Amino acid sequence: MVGARVSIESFVRKIRRGNIWEAHMQQLKWKTALVTGASRGIGRGIVLKLAESGIKRIAINYLSNDAAADDTAKKIKDRGAEAILVKGDIGKPDEVKRMFARVKSDFDGSLDVFVHNARPNPGAWLAPPMAATPEGIHQAFDSASLAMTIACQECVPLMPKGGRIIGITYAPGSRTGSWQVWIAMGGAKAAMDSTVRYFAVALAKKGITVNSVSPNVIDDSILNALPDPVYQGIKAWNESGWTPIGRMGTPADIGNAVALLCADEAGFITGQTIYVDGGASLMNSDMPLNIQGTPGVA
Repeated sequence: MVGARVSIESFVRKIRRGNIWEAHMQQLKWKTALVTGASRGIGRGIVLKLAESGIKRIAINYLSNDAAADDTAKKIKDRGAEAILVKGDIGKPDEVKRMFARVKSDFDGSLDVFVHNARPNPGAWLAPPMAATPEGIHQAFDSASLAMTIACQECVPLMPKGGRIIGITYAPGSRTGSWQVWIAMGGAKAAMDSTVRYFAVALAKKGITVNSVSPNVIDDSILNALPDPVYQGIKAWNESGWTPIGRMGTPADIGNAVALLCADEAGFITGQTIYVDGGASLMNSDMPLNIQGTPGVA
């Protein structure tokens, strides 16, 4: 148990010295983690933060970019953790099962944290409603809700009490329709969010929590694959105040949220969608801040 390794007195002393994050890091030491889609972008931000937080063995799942995976592994090692590379397509059930078989072997049959972040590279799934195809819809759902279901089934036998399962979603896609090319993935992520809630109930008695983290638009993500004028327009829109904090999110922002959910203090949080979006989900499209002229609003 973590409590046996880190005394309450030590934890309190660290907090009194103002070193809250060091105290938090101690809580995550000796844990193991598997993160899908972890060689770049949000996934990389997550694994780097977990390594900084004291998790000692981290499995990096990735699809095809060996150079990016090797670079992320090096950065993990620089932070004092061991990295293993697990190449595989999370949209294929057999490959998801092989991924967990590899982790079981390399981690001596134990896995404390699983984060499902991966999505397919832009392809048939990224199309507006009238151009959506069965192929694209299958790509999206296979990589999100189906992959999450199989992953939960595979990782639970490896998890001790206190294990953490986290899905990276995009919750606005399940309740809005403005990002037109997101129709397939919006439905798939909505289904994954539902999957998270069902597993949260199913696994509660085992002491395993299951939650979703919902970013806003994130720099160093799929947005960077968009034409530069589109990307710059999105960036300017967020910086203008549409996101109240006034900027796009970063992979590190999402890594911070995942690390917090992995702390012992988060053990009573389950079945929830945590918005990590700088307040973007609080905004109404018909009344942006920059047209209100409200005193005190920059």
